[in-house]
Amino acid sequence: MSYPLSSEKDGIKIKPDKMQPETLYHCVFQNKVMLVYKDQNEILNCYEIDDSKIVSKVKEANNGDIEKILEDYIEKENLQKK
Repeated sequence: MSYPLSSEKDGIKIKPDKMQPETLYHCVFQNKVMLVYKDQNEILNCYEIDDSKIVSKVKEANNGDIEKILEDYIEKENLQKK
């Protein structure tokens, strides 16, 4: 199965029919990490992260490491909001 997100010069291409529900997909576009997932109701949810440190880490990481990078980022953001 091909990856459902791709970053192209004119934007991000999303193939929802290739997405598994409740699975987070990512790509880098214009120095932002774009996160997309399809919930159980088949609704697409999209988020972007423009923190340059996170974008750099994601660009350099293996696919297995990206989830850990994002978890650390989310934990850090949640702690700062308290």
